[in-house]
Amino acid sequence: MAARLKEKYNSEIRAAVQKELGLGNVMAVPRIEKIVVNMGLGEATQNTKLLDPLVADLAAIAGQKPVATKAKKSIAAFKVRAGMSIGAMVTLRNDAMYEFLDRLISLAIPRVRDFRGVSTKSFDGRGNYTLGLRDQLIFPEIDYSKVEKLKGMNITIVTTARDDNSARVLLKHFGLPFRQGA
Repeated sequence: MAARLKEKYNSEIRAAVQKELGLGNVMAVPRIEKIVVNMGLGEATQNTKLLDPLVADLAAIAGQKPVATKAKKSIAAFKVRAGMSIGAMVTLRNDAMYEFLDRLISLAIPRVRDFRGVSTKSFDGRGNYTLGLRDQLIFPEIDYSKVEKLKGMNITIVTTARDDNSARVLLKHFGLPFRQGA
């Protein structure tokens, strides 16, 4: 079964974005390439056992086994040595990516307390958008009773858009709730 959001993109969103951006060729319409979900844990430098629940939570959220991220450099002030595991990440593509985006937009984001919309300033200049979340409990897959510590995460949506405006139009049509007046 194909993802609901993928079918919506092919049937409605692509044509709407093409019309709004004034593109002549349907292949020039931006699309989402991949979504990277990253969770860092600074306290893992003292205790590597803290990474196990982080990896389990990320696997439940993404539906895919995460990869441990390791420190590139040694930083004495943070007690970090090169090669030390300090977090986990997962890269989603194709149907898994659309399923995750659907759950993020329709289930997780509405559960954020005092939510007024996501920032329009989180684009990187090349059409990619990064969203920071404070805790993992907004995802329905996480069992509230098993969480010892709240952990934030970064969700990067990589698009084929060449500039931020095209990416903003694309994500707005997908239903990402941008903050008004920002």
